[in-house]
Amino acid sequence: MSLLRIALRFLLPFVACAAAGALPARAQSGEPGCRPEMASLSLPIRRVQLAKDEVRLSFVGHATFLIETPGGVTIATDYNDYLRPPVTPDIATMNKAHSTHNSRHPDAAIKHVLPGWDPSGRGAAKHDLTVGDVRVRNVPTNIRNFDGGTDFDGNSIFVFEIGELCIAHLGHLHHPLEPGHLRALGRIDIVLFPVDGSYTLDQSGMLEVLRSIQARVMIPMHFFGGGTLERFLARSEGLWPVERRGEATITLGKAALPARPTMIVLPGH
Repeated sequence: MSLLRIALRFLLPFVACAAAGALPARAQSGEPGCRPEMASLSLPIRRVQLAKDEVRLSFVGHATFLIETPGGVTIATDYNDYLRPPVTPDIATMNKAHSTHNSRHPDAAIKHVLPGWDPSGRGAAKHDLTVGDVRVRNVPTNIRNFDGGTDFDGNSIFVFEIGELCIAHLGHLHHPLEPGHLRALGRIDIVLFPVDGSYTLDQSGMLEVLRSIQARVMIPMHFFGGGTLERFLARSEGLWPVERRGEATITLGKAALPARPTMIVLPGH
């Protein structure tokens, strides 16, 4: 075999990766070659285009998810100054609870920063925003403050309507949902919910919230470590099937949602 043919044999795969925008600047996973999904959220890899009825969710950690729409709109939930997605989102939602749920210095390139409370203190936050193929709206809830009292309307459940999918991020939910909250939420297909059971609503209460929402996909967050998550899953045993995924990113479509409500656990904490 000529030296030219040998060189081409080894260089062509890397050229193909670079042409597809899939070769990271620095390998993190230890596995060479092209990868269909990000091995790490620190790698800004361009992935395949979503179908019009799909959405991509990446669990960045704590209460932050990166949501990507078929039209290319990106959203970061509970955007903060400590843990951020690998891309600057078009939309950032935040909640008041504490500094790991909001940012004092959001990236100036973010087009829409949506606090889940009214910074002026005049009442509840009110958001109803359409950007490209996503509508973002909020349902206010209360939170406990550091003095043991209540900050009324200090948290928002953000609802993201993308195509025929409705996704709810419960934020730093501190109390059960009342009928008015459920009416405001409407049908929810995918719910992202905290399970720590102490800083937010206790675990038994969170189970009741999930029963009331009746989403087809339930993805836990805000669990700090495996022990807290496992305690919650033990409490929910027998209520819903549980799927544990090996990747922090999942693509979901309306037609492919599970036939019965299912808990899907993504790696992270």
